[in-house]
Formats: sequence, structure tokens, C-alpha cells
Amino acid sequence: MAEAPRANVFSMPAHRAFADALAVGLLRRFGKDPLGLARGIVIVPNNRAKLAIQNGFVRHSGGGLLLPRIVAIGDSDLGESVGIGLDAIDGDDPLPPVVDPLRRTLILAAMIARVYEREAERIDGAEALALAQALGATLDQMQLERVEPAQLTALADEMGEELAGHWRQSLDLFRILSDEWPRELAARGLIDLADHRGRVLDAVAARWTQGSDAPFIVAAGISDTAPAVAQLLRTLAFMPQGMVVFADLDRAMPQAEWDALGPHEAGGEGPGQPDLETHPQYHLKLLLDRMGIARDEVRRWQAASEADATPRRTMMTSNAFAPAAFTGKWRELQSHERSLAGIKAIELANPAQEAQAIALAMRHSLETPERTVALVTPDRALAARVAAHLTRWGIAADDSAGRALPQTTAGALPLLVAEAAAARFAPVELMSLLKHPLVRSGGDRLGWLDQVRALDMVLRGPRPANDLDGIGEFLTAEGARRTRAARHAIAPWWREVAAILKPIETLFAGRDGAAIDLGNALAAIRETMTALAGDAAWTGPAGRALADFFTDLAIAAPDLPGGIAPDAIPTALERLMAPIAVRPPQGGHPRLFIWGLIEARLQSADLMILGGLNEGVWPQLPAPDPWLAPGIRRRLGLPGLDGRIGLSAHDFAGALAAPEVLITRSRRDAGAPTVASRFVLRLEAMAGGLPRPELADDMGALALALDQAQAREQIKHPAPVPTSEQRPRRISVTQLDRLKADPFAFYAQSVLHLAAVDALDADPTAAWRGSAVHEVLELWSKEDDHDPALLHQRARDLMLAPGANPVIRAMWEPRLLAAIEWIAETMSAQIADGRQPILFEQWGEVEIDGVMLGGKADRIDRLPDGGIAVVDYKTGQAPTAAMVRAGYSLQLGLLGLIAERGGFEALGDDNRAYGFEYWSLAKKKDVFGHIAKPFPARPTPDDVSPENFTAFVERHLVAACERWLTGNEPFTAKLAPEFAPYADYDQLMRLQEWYGI
Repeated sequence: MAEAPRANVFSMPAHRAFADALAVGLLRRFGKDPLGLARGIVIVPNNRAKLAIQNGFVRHSGGGLLLPRIVAIGDSDLGESVGIGLDAIDGDDPLPPVVDPLRRTLILAAMIARVYEREAERIDGAEALALAQALGATLDQMQLERVEPAQLTALADEMGEELAGHWRQSLDLFRILSDEWPRELAARGLIDLADHRGRVLDAVAARWTQGSDAPFIVAAGISDTAPAVAQLLRTLAFMPQGMVVFADLDRAMPQAEWDALGPHEAGGEGPGQPDLETHPQYHLKLLLDRMGIARDEVRRWQAASEADATPRRTMMTSNAFAPAAFTGKWRELQSHERSLAGIKAIELANPAQEAQAIALAMRHSLETPERTVALVTPDRALAARVAAHLTRWGIAADDSAGRALPQTTAGALPLLVAEAAAARFAPVELMSLLKHPLVRSGGDRLGWLDQVRALDMVLRGPRPANDLDGIGEFLTAEGARRTRAARHAIAPWWREVAAILKPIETLFAGRDGAAIDLGNALAAIRETMTALAGDAAWTGPAGRALADFFTDLAIAAPDLPGGIAPDAIPTALERLMAPIAVRPPQGGHPRLFIWGLIEARLQSADLMILGGLNEGVWPQLPAPDPWLAPGIRRRLGLPGLDGRIGLSAHDFAGALAAPEVLITRSRRDAGAPTVASRFVLRLEAMAGGLPRPELADDMGALALALDQAQAREQIKHPAPVPTSEQRPRRISVTQLDRLKADPFAFYAQSVLHLAAVDALDADPTAAWRGSAVHEVLELWSKEDDHDPALLHQRARDLMLAPGANPVIRAMWEPRLLAAIEWIAETMSAQIADGRQPILFEQWGEVEIDGVMLGGKADRIDRLPDGGIAVVDYKTGQAPTAAMVRAGYSLQLGLLGLIAERGGFEALGDDNRAYGFEYWSLAKKKDVFGHIAKPFPARPTPDDVSPENFTAFVERHLVAACERWLTGNEPFTAKLAPEFAPYADYDQLMRLQEWYGI
């Protein structure tokens, strides 16, 4: 009886540097003949692994070398097809072309929308695209796992009521789509990428069964469990010149633990027999099972390299990742079996400190000649921070995982264009677009930004009417006097900008929110981008990737015949762009690397820094499948959603193979405390803690010290002391409270001339409402001679004027109309009693004790006995008598003082002021509008009264002026915080540093 052929299957231990050890072994065996390697084939998982193997050969060649043909079998997660060299199958009929992934997403989205319409439901365009992307991933998995649609139908009928209602609905919809999709592809003469890959691999396996001319064919580091891959590897394993080399297949793992991994009957449905998909060895065991090869047939790869770690690392890793049911053995482990020699860990307070510490460790590592260092992390934000920190020392670090296209400068521009158009050019979206770095990035950039900033300033506060014409009307309208000059000055420039933006506004707004053709929307976005940014929008790696994306999407757009709603376009574009990674060109530091998890596979460095080891980051939480319930996936034999955790665990174990390893994590993220990764917790539990690097404390201290002052002093209350010449000799009636309660705020306003700026698209504040009310009453008094019959219409005209704030109009117009009707009625009654309004919204001023006091009076009336009454309109509640008694809220009295000293020319000679009234438009006793006076209802002899009010305020004014304006008193911050509620200058005075906040 002939002896069964022996499988040529090997495993590289975890402590070996895979690419280097593979190169050493192949060079030793085939490198003696100058052409020995060149005739062979090395099959790797993906194009990134291909580069790692090439570099391994270069490092150990010792000179010139003809490399073997290195071919990638393709990675479905990366959207890679089978590499050239395997897809050329002589004698076979050519396969149909592969459907473009972007086109497939649009076709599936259209199919989903049609099915929803048949069910009398509607679905948002962006949501349909998200479901289409998830549907495509699920269909790919079914094709990779060779699951036929008939199996799904039979299983759905079998499970019946076992599924929850929403899962049954999803399954019914999925069955419809999974039946329609093959017919759709057949009608177009296309096939899926996963189907194409499987067919090519099947054909290659069949061809190699008949033999191959290559002296050797090595499958290196492949862990894909797809049946087509397993069949190809099995064919190679039994070819005389074939070899399969696994990365870190645990040959020493106890058999009981190995058997516990699965896969078990019916996908792990038996009691106590779950598949341990989160274990780092699970996918390798599944692959061996599908190859029909037992673990004891796998031999050890004998070649080693100088980049390897100690063999104890493999033993430690195997013990650390023992299945949960077997972790009790940790108590009996010998010290060498749990040794973490060469592995250190450090915890930092937050991601910023973690990035700084990693950059310091990388910088320190480069001090040793020829030493290599790599950061491995799935956290792209952490990688970007580290790269930015390294530039401090002139170190260029390329993040080989790249950045998602929407996160690049070029990729953000079309999203901003679409968001601005969908929002009808609301201020926030408009400013984000006009300030984008690529807009007018040529020589006129500074001039452009000057105009944009000017527009920004006049758009501050509540938004004007949406759309380009509304902004234009707002800029040219009379409106508020304080911004009129600035608005009119920017209007000509705005007309030029509006002309650029008008075509896309017309397209997005022309159908009142109805769906528009995606191709037309893309064309409008492209034209707008080019008009704003020129060629800068399409240059560089990100710009070229964006141009390719627009070209592909424009070709595929007709496959979404229903169009898409304008407000869904920004989200839809971002979803479609997200899978596109923009990678920097080669040219970073030759000994320093930043890798994602996929990039790090099969690679090593002298020091591997494993960053972001927090739960939810490494491993990442699995994304839910909206189509198939977990039970359905198990019954069909599809990979579980937790399977990616097992792959992350294998990546972590592989990265631990470096001679030196530094593990980092932050105790907090942007919003909450974090939990250490389960992988780190396993190491700690097994070893009794993770050793800290000798420089750990220094690294943490340096990370903080680099961006902080060496000495920190407790600052006192800010109390600037300007010279006598710098102190103002003018004060308005509204500034006295600020001068007394918060002299620093007065100093910032009147000496430094700093003013707070409203936010863009801000909610209407009391000041904005007050401005609207005062403008109505001023025009009514000056132009309508306070005719009660005209006040109501005057208010409506102002609310409906071009450029009027729509929020104020919608929310405050009813209240305003009710309150001004009360004003008209009250004034009519007072006029009938002999009281006569004589002054409206006029400025008056008078010199008192060497200081010019000025203020605008809302209204001053002549009383029947010849005295005057000062009236101030309030949209909110009026100041109380207690505030006046404390020496604050003295505005009415100060206006009366100006009047008595002749500061208002229109008043004549007799200016005795003893009427002081706040006409509040606030609601009181179910009525909008009432008169309030700043005096107690039952005064005592010591209280402030109308008769002594002006004398009272003069004493307070003179005392304040002698201290701060004509004297040398420091302008100390927050002397009376209870009377200084405004926070305009809190940041300037560094309030939080001395106020205990």
C-alpha cells in the first residue's frame, strides 16, 4: 500500500519576524542558483503583504537579487482582486467583467428603494445607500462562503416564528434582493468581485492539480478562510514543489484548547459548544479544517532572522490567549511561561498625552543607529496626532493606512459645497465653504479671506433669510445702523460670489426638496468646486482620488434612476467616499513607520509601539448587520460579527513578536473614562501586571512639559493700571454698572476697544429683540408722529422687510404686536391727560467733574407740570429698586442728570427730572406690557426717591470717575460678580485660572 503524500504545511512561530524569516528560508533553499528564486512564485494575502515580503528579501539578499514572482490572492476587505499572474488562465473562457463597487452600491440602493416603494414605504436616499453598502458586504460573504440563496430560503422557512418581527422583515427583504441581484448582474453581463475571485482561485487550483513548471510555489501568511482559498492552499500543500506557510499557527496549544475553538456542529448551536470566534487561532483552525489537514501535520519553519524575538514570546502569547475555560492554568504556569520580557506598557491621561508620549518614544528609538520603530494602531486620529508631533523634530512619518477621502482637505470640499447648497447657504455652512483652504488658494488668497471675514462679521447674530438672494437683500437693506456701512461695503463682492453659487442653488432648491438627478448634482458640485478652487481641488494624492471618484460616480449615477433628495446628498457623498483611503506617497523616514492593523501584518520592527489599546478601539466593536440576524448567520455558516475581534487578536499577537514592544493606552477619551483592551487585561491577569518602561515617568512628564510652561504661578485678579493719558474721559450711561462691578471689563471695552462678537446663526438674544423694538418705536415716533393707528403697521413692515431676521419674525412678531398695541394705547391716554412726548432716540451728553457723560434716551416726555419723565423701553424685566439701592442700574437717573444739565438740546430750559419709567414689553398678569419704576413701593426716608434720584446717581458717578477715570485705581476684575453677569471678557481676564472654576 502506497504511503499517503505528506502535506507541505509550515507555521512561523509568533516570535519570528515573518517576512524576514520567510526570505531567509527561501534564500537558503533556492538562492544558490542566481535564477532559482526568479522562477518561483510566492502567494501573499494582499498587495501590502507583497511589499513586506519584497522588503524582507531586500534586507537579507546581501546584494543584487532577482526576486520571485510575488502575487496577491486579493483581499475582499480591501476590495482587491486576484493579482496578475493568477488571473491569466490559459485555455479557459474569459470571465465576465467585475461590477464596479461604486456602481454596485448605486444599483443595490435603487433596488432597495423599489422594494420599499412596492411595500408602500419610502426610504431616504442616504439610508438606501447605507443599506446597499451593508447588503453588498453580506452578499460578498455569502459568495465567499459558497452559501446558495436556496439555503437561505430553506432556513427562513425552517426558523419561521423563531425570529423577532423586525428580523423577519429584514430577512424577507434580503431574500427578495438576493434573488433579484443575480438576475440584475446577468442582465448587465457582470459578476461580483468576490465571485470573480472565487472562480479564478478555483481555476488556478484545478490547473495546478495537473502540475506547474515553477520550481516552487509558496503561499505565505494567508489566513483567509474562504472555501476557494482553502482549496487552493490544499492543492499547494500536496504539490511536490508547493508549500503553505502560516503566520503564528499555534502548534503547541493543548489539544483540549484547540478542540474547544470550533467550528462545532451547526455553527456552535449545541449546548456548551459555542464557536470561539474571538480567539486569535480560530480562523487558522477553521482554515486547516477546510483544507482537510490536521494540526499535527503542520511543521515548524526552521529559518530564523536577526529580527526575531525570544522563543519565550511565543509561549507567553499562547498562554495569554488561552480560551476562558482554560485560564485556570495560569496559576500553575512557570515564570518563563508567563514572562513579559521585552514588553512594557504605559498609561497616559488622555489621547493627546498618549500621542505625545508615543512620539517621544519613537524619537528616542531613532537615537540608536539602524534601529527601526513602528507604531501599530487602528486609531487613525492617534496616528495623525503622532505624525504631527514628530514634525516638531523634522521627522516625516507616513501613515501607510492613509486617511479616508472625506477626511482630507480635498475630500471635504465637495461635502461642504453640498452641505451649503442643501442648507440654502445658511451662514455656518456658507462660511465653512468660503473659508476652505483650497478656495482661492493662489496668490489672491489673502484678499479673498479679507472679504470673507468682512462677510462673516456682518452675518454674525441671528441668520438673515436663507438663500443667496436673501443674503444679498440683507447686505443692501437699510436695517440696523451699526452694521449698515459694513454690509453695504461687502455687497459688491458678494454679488460676484453669489453668481458662482447661483447654479447649484437653483438646482438644489428648484424642486422644493424633491429628488434630483445624482449626475446633475455631481456636475453642479464639480463646477462649483472648480469655480471656487480651480485646479487646486483636483491635484495631489487626495485631489486625484477625488477626481477619480467623481468620474466613477458620474458613470454610475444613471443606476440610481430615482435621484436623491438635496438634503441627503452630503450624507450620501460621504458614505460613498468613506471606503476610499488616500495614502501618502513614499518618502517618510526610512526607519520609522506608522501602520494600521492590516499594514502591520507580516511586518516587524525592532520596537513595536502598540497604541490605542482601549476596548472599542483595539479591538473595535463589530458593526451590526442590518440584514441577517446572528442566528441566521450561524445557521448559514457565515462568519460571525465577532470574527473580526479574533482577527484583531491575531494582529495583536503578531505585533507582540517584535524584540521590544511598548503598549500604550489613555485613561480617558474625549468624553469619558476608557476601559483597557481585553487583550491588555489578559496579559495583566496572566503575568500579574505589565512592566512599565524605565523612561515611563520621564515620558509622561516630558509629554506634559513639551507644551506647558516649566513654572506655573498662581495668578492674581487681573488689575491693569493704565496711565492717566490712557484712561478714558468719556463714559456712557450704560457703562457705569460695568465700571463699578467689573472694572477690567470696562478697561477691555473702553481702553483696549475690544468688543464681543456674536456667533454665526445665533439664537435671537434680548439685545437683538430690543434693537428691533427700538427701531420700530423710533421710526413710529419720528416719521408717524406717534400716531397709534400707524404703530401696528410700522411693526409689521419692519418684520417683513428684506433681510429681516426670520426667526425674530416668526417667534417674536405676535408678542411684539401685542406689546406695542399696549404702548400705543398707554401713550394715547397720557397725551390726553396732558403729557407730551418731545424727544425720541436722541443722544445727549454733559461734562461732570472732568468726564463727559453721554447716553441715548429712548424717550423723554414733558409732564403736565413742566417737569420731564425719562422712559426706557425694555423687552424683558425691568431693574428692581434693590439694585438701584445698591448703586447699580442707574441708567434712567443718569439720563435725567444729563437732561437737567442741558445735555439734550431739544428740551428747553426747565429740565427738572422726576419721572423715571421702564416700559417693559414682558408679560405681567396675562398682559404684554407694563410700567415699572426703580423705587420701592413703600419708601423710607433713606430710600432713593424720584426727587433725589439724579443727585443719588451723580454721587455714584463722581465717585466712580474719581477712582478709575481721573484717578489711578487699578481696573480689577470682577469686583462685584453679582452685578457683572456678562462673560464677554472672562477668557481675556483668564477667569478660570484665579476664580476656582
